[in-house]
Amino acid sequence: MNVLIGIIGIVFASLFILVPILEKYGTEKTPEELHKITRFMTPLMVIMLIVMALRFMLS
Repeated sequence: MNVLIGIIGIVFASLFILVPILEKYGTEKTPEELHKITRFMTPLMVIMLIVMALRFMLS
C-alpha cells in the first residue's frame, strides 16, 4: 500500500510541475495542425475498443 501511495504522490507532483512548464513554454497549434491530429482520433479509438473487447473475451 505504501508503494501505491508513493507512486500516486509522484504522479501528482510531476503533474503540478510539468503542467505549468508546458503551458509556459509550449507553442500554440494552428487549426490545420489540430485537424491533422484529430483526424486520427476516431480510428484509434475504434481500434482500442476492438482490442479491449478481444482482451475481455479471451480472458
